[in-house]
Amino acid sequence: MLLALIVWIGGIIFFAFVLAPTLFGVLPTTKLAGDVVNATLTKLHWMGLVSGVVFLVCSLIYNERKHAQMKLFSAGHIFITVMLALTAISQFGITPRLRRVRFQLELAQKPDYIPYIPGSTPRLIARSTEQFNNLHAWSTRLEGGVLFLGLGVVILTARRFENRN
Repeated sequence: MLLALIVWIGGIIFFAFVLAPTLFGVLPTTKLAGDVVNATLTKLHWMGLVSGVVFLVCSLIYNERKHAQMKLFSAGHIFITVMLALTAISQFGITPRLRRVRFQLELAQKPDYIPYIPGSTPRLIARSTEQFNNLHAWSTRLEGGVLFLGLGVVILTARRFENRN
């Protein structure tokens, strides 16, 4: 249970505060850094989804054995469920849309790109950039929400084991 929580929250902290800023500061192009971040974020989401389910199952089993009831609606379980939902929204809703918009931007910025409507390339780039920025902001908010809820679960879990005796 604790390992699952450590993997998930530790992964988010490492990604947000170490990996992503380092990639954008070290790699020669933002496209390359974005490609690595995109692949890494997908792995992070899957780690979170698996870790969340493992935590939830282990916690329910622990409660059943310790208290003879699962306590389905405890604060920690609700937080983990919301974290899973936010992660799923990010992985299956926001991330694919970010990929599509990124591809549109890359395509529109190629010198041999022929837009369907003459003169629409600057508008397409501006619209796609705005869409990308909005989606990125939502992605960041969702990850931040998962992180803060996860820290709440850490506190609740620490208290839970502190009160074991």
